[in-house]
Amino acid sequence: MIRKTIILTIALCMTVFSNAMAQHKGKKINPQAKQFKYSTTVEKERPQLDEETKSLISAYRRNPSEENRKALREKVAKNYDAVVDRKKAKLEELKKDAKHQSKITEMQEIVDEMIRDRENRINQTMSRFTDSRLTPGARQNKDGYLPVLGADQNVSIAYYPVTNKEYVKFAEETKRKASVSKGEDDFPAVNVSYSDAEAYAAWLTKKDGKAKYRLPTEKEWELAAGHMPKDADMNCGENEGLKSVSAYTKTLSASGAVDMWGNVWEWTSTDRDKGQKAVKGGAWDSKRTECRTENRSAARKADKKYENVGFRLVREK
Repeated sequence: MIRKTIILTIALCMTVFSNAMAQHKGKKINPQAKQFKYSTTVEKERPQLDEETKSLISAYRRNPSEENRKALREKVAKNYDAVVDRKKAKLEELKKDAKHQSKITEMQEIVDEMIRDRENRINQTMSRFTDSRLTPGARQNKDGYLPVLGADQNVSIAYYPVTNKEYVKFAEETKRKASVSKGEDDFPAVNVSYSDAEAYAAWLTKKDGKAKYRLPTEKEWELAAGHMPKDADMNCGENEGLKSVSAYTKTLSASGAVDMWGNVWEWTSTDRDKGQKAVKGGAWDSKRTECRTENRSAARKADKKYENVGFRLVREK
């Protein structure tokens, strides 16, 4: 029984590592996905954990000693560096063959970011692999919230952003304005300021009576999202406007949440300069590279409302 549990857990680790629970090796890419044509830097393959990594995960879960943790971290770092090397090779290829400088600049930014963010990315992977909540079924949506692996043990994140239908109910009860077009109940709520989002969280906390709801920190959001899948299909770069929060349910985040990249930027509680708050995930009118989890350059004024900024909550129990 223990061996079976370990095997199942390793299988889950593999899906977390690749952020691709719904797409398995050998399955053809969805021909309806439009995103790949916009960037020659998007690689189509998905990383798979090798046998050594799986063995080290298994060893740590059987015996979470410092020695086993160190061995696993060294392997995670080695795997990460191998990805960086592939990106560097792609960059050199683009320098020779790319027709437009923008492609070279795009890949250079990704390489620089990966090098700069190396320790953080390795630590995030380790925090997920060693989280006691990493068990079979951890990424299944059971009550609308999923555990944020690597964060505090009582923190979980909403499966999708707050929708118009949910926000209108709050607005009606609190006498706030909410403009929603017909047939857009399941679209993400936008034109919501940071203080509006905080008020919604406080309202939901009061209605629940047991759990606390709030906006995620940037770190929590990144842990919940994980690295954006290379071939993730999402609502970005097409300038067609918002879509339903369930339009891309096959594109899962590390936590199992949906719609974390594209569609709408999402408020976080992390401060930026001059009264701004960090926003994450990109939107329908963003470039694909702007949607990357590790993009930390985007921020919005907390007292303003935007047509491409929404929010999702985390729950503490």
